[in-house]
Amino acid sequence: MVVFSTLSGLSALPVLFFLVQYAHGVSLEISTEGGNSSSPLLYGFMFEDINHSGDGGVHGQLLQNNGLQGSNPDLTAWTAVGDATIAVDALNPLTEAIPHSLKLDVKEGASGAVGLINEGYWGVPVDGSEYLNTFWVKGDFSGDITVRLVGKNTGAEYGSTKFSQSSNSGNFTKVSAKIPTKKAPDGAVVYELTVDGAAVGGSSLNFGLFELFPQTYKSRSNGLKPQVAQPLEDMKGSFLRFPGGNNLEGASESRRWKWNETIGSLEDRPGRQGDWSYYNTNGLGLDEYFYWCEDMGLAPVLGVWAGFALDSGGNTPIIGDSLKPYIDDILNELEYILGDSSTRYGSLRASHGRKEPWKLTMVEIGNEDMLGGGCASYAERFTAFYDAIHAAYPDLTIIASTDQSNCLPSKLPEGIWVDYHNYNSADNLVKQFNQFDNHDRSVPYFIGEYSCQQNNDWPFMQGSVAEAVYMIGIERNSDLVKMAAYAPLLQLVNSTQWRPNLIAFTQSPDVVIETTSYYVQQMFSVNRGDTIRKVTSDSAFGPVYWVASSAGNKYYVKLANYGTDTQQITVSIPRKTTGKLTVLADNDPKAFNSDTQTLVTPSQLDIKATNGKFTLTLPAWSVGVLAAD
Repeated sequence: MVVFSTLSGLSALPVLFFLVQYAHGVSLEISTEGGNSSSPLLYGFMFEDINHSGDGGVHGQLLQNNGLQGSNPDLTAWTAVGDATIAVDALNPLTEAIPHSLKLDVKEGASGAVGLINEGYWGVPVDGSEYLNTFWVKGDFSGDITVRLVGKNTGAEYGSTKFSQSSNSGNFTKVSAKIPTKKAPDGAVVYELTVDGAAVGGSSLNFGLFELFPQTYKSRSNGLKPQVAQPLEDMKGSFLRFPGGNNLEGASESRRWKWNETIGSLEDRPGRQGDWSYYNTNGLGLDEYFYWCEDMGLAPVLGVWAGFALDSGGNTPIIGDSLKPYIDDILNELEYILGDSSTRYGSLRASHGRKEPWKLTMVEIGNEDMLGGGCASYAERFTAFYDAIHAAYPDLTIIASTDQSNCLPSKLPEGIWVDYHNYNSADNLVKQFNQFDNHDRSVPYFIGEYSCQQNNDWPFMQGSVAEAVYMIGIERNSDLVKMAAYAPLLQLVNSTQWRPNLIAFTQSPDVVIETTSYYVQQMFSVNRGDTIRKVTSDSAFGPVYWVASSAGNKYYVKLANYGTDTQQITVSIPRKTTGKLTVLADNDPKAFNSDTQTLVTPSQLDIKATNGKFTLTLPAWSVGVLAAD
């Protein structure tokens, strides 16, 4: 394997240039005149709560099953401490939305510490920041409460606080405490709450809706986990599509994602059974998605439910007049997002702390309606939603959830975009390099989901290079293809429903796995022009592929070598003499980064033109970006 060092790449250079003697040659001449406009939104994110990417992932709340939500909760992640037992209690609901609480029964004559442990989402990451812990308690109590973050196997203490608290048996009392912490070496940490057993022996206490937050990204209340948010920020994406994906649709109409159950106080959010095997708390709700967009400078792409659920065997599409309440619901959602605070739902948004409307320009109707029996009714359903949304908000860009003409109205309204998803093998992605070269330009495209899928647990070098080839094809046609997103985005290694994923993580505060595909996405996203430039070459595409763009005086040339031979490339750009070259490469096409190894990272070096030409080398299975000043 050829492994390059991160950032400076100096140790990689001798290997890199030693290979030049075996290289084949490609010559590229970049025009500085003319060209096509490139979409400013081209690279971004598609997010849904899969692989615990939301709960247990990018959402900052760290305790699993923290509210005992749903109609039939269990004690997942909870255990008792000391001479006590715990149970789910339906007789002492926290709120109407959260109809259960956690009952702690303390034995008569108990002594020592008694209480509760929560294991988190396969551990609690402790990063050394000050943590905020809140919960609700009910029961006759006056005394000290101790909260600790301790090593599950070692008993080492990474944070603790002790405070006096009183409560009564008539109502729940909200409790807040700050916990100073020191960084834990791994994620094998649990949350522990205890009281003195002698003080409560023979009685019980009820607890509801525990929350544990570290210092969050941008210090947002109920915000994002910095460990996971940072690599997203580093990618410098332009948009965020949410809340899915399949997780928008629900297994049935009643289990669809309901915007109005994801807003307001957390104790008023019932959560829902998600579509990827686990319950969603909806702590990451509609407003949190928009704060995420605002804090990262992302354009929101809002997915709305379109009358069709995932379980096609047991669900009939909703059509005709039966769609009206669901259309009204979406109009209410849009008023919540875009309405002035004097409107009914704009006022509700303001009551939740956001007086100014959110910025929203794009709405997607449904998700993958070409699948599961949704195609035949989608033209009718799309038209009904489109007509209502467009009449109320004519400036919104509306996106259809498929590009398949047999699923769409025979004549699309002017300004409609279509969504195309492409999960494919490496070789097939390369074969689709020119997919959009001669495509009809009248209907813009959103490639809402794509990645290399060929029974691989992790993105691997050949697949990531194939994705780069496909992205070069997209960028060459970015007057037509407005946005594109790798999917899925995030993965908690301990609980994964789909592989591979762009970014993986564990609950160790230091373990975030930036995959080979992540580096490709980052390299392409941070090096973007606004104009695609003509490139003249002495070679046909393959195994080397390229695209050139510019922004102001800066030029970018993106390259991919989908082959086993080293390639020497000369790039001529008039009046450009210096630049930076970033290369991601490995001679082994199966090389990958994972939670147990990091084999491939980018190498970066300064480069100068000689006689008007930049000369660079692309090893086998590599991706490169030349940024020339």
